[in-house]
Amino acid sequence: MHYYLIKRIAHLILTLLIASVFTFIVVNAAPGEPAEVLARHLYTGLEEAAPPELIAKVADRYDLSKPLLVQYSDWVGGLFTGNMGYSILFKKPVSWLLMLHLPPTILLTTVSMVFATIAGIIFGVYSALHQNKISDHLIRAATIFFASMPGFWVAVMLILVFSLWLGIMPVAGYGWPLFIILPATALGLHAMVSIVRIMRTSMLETMEKPFVMFAKVKGLPMKKVIFSHACKNAFLPVLTVIGMSFGALLAGSVVIETIFSWPGIGEMLMKAISARDLVLIESTIMVIVFLFLIVNFVIDLLYHIVDPRIIYE
Repeated sequence: MHYYLIKRIAHLILTLLIASVFTFIVVNAAPGEPAEVLARHLYTGLEEAAPPELIAKVADRYDLSKPLLVQYSDWVGGLFTGNMGYSILFKKPVSWLLMLHLPPTILLTTVSMVFATIAGIIFGVYSALHQNKISDHLIRAATIFFASMPGFWVAVMLILVFSLWLGIMPVAGYGWPLFIILPATALGLHAMVSIVRIMRTSMLETMEKPFVMFAKVKGLPMKKVIFSHACKNAFLPVLTVIGMSFGALLAGSVVIETIFSWPGIGEMLMKAISARDLVLIESTIMVIVFLFLIVNFVIDLLYHIVDPRIIYE
């Protein structure tokens, strides 16, 4: 177990390094000179062209004239020492901004994942136990429909129905619990659909396994057969979906937080992209990658807890 932990931590660090290289390359390869975009955003307005002397001044002031390799080494060195740099747009340390905006994103993502997991398991098990019945066909049709709908469309429809037509939910804002219901639903709906489909398939396969058939033959109550034997073993593939869906939720929070004015790192990232605040963009992406890797690392450890037969060494 200790060897496995050391190996997984080493893989995590290597993945972070590779992700930092790709993040730095992609962000800096985006169209437009960073110094020019910053000069237009900070000094002349987004519609006016910045004069060359102002662009040169901005490049020198914010170290944008340094070679890219030097900029990368300075940025990565700061990541490992806790100094993530200084946001040009917000004029605040990046670490301070992340500490301010990360808790709302973690809250939104966690609530979305809990909603997706609980609802997905319930509908998946129900659909499997009522295979080929009307309720099963309705659930499968609903999953196909919502899987086809983009998250921003779902968010707009939720606002239209529950906020504007019915008036029972706030349109946007930050708070608990009413303010989080619509964004958490819009964000977690795609993950819920995936869990429903995986749980249904896994449950159908598990119900045909010999140990489930033997439990039925022994005369155990059907509820005990389902919840104590079938669901526990059918849940393993769902763990993998939960780990993969967490990354999708973090990525999807960028759009959802913007629509609902949720003050998380997604909304902050959109503002940083529009201003070409390179350090803030790169550091925010790396935090998202780190959270995704940590969640998947925890999911790997949970496999042994759910099924003790799974060993790592």
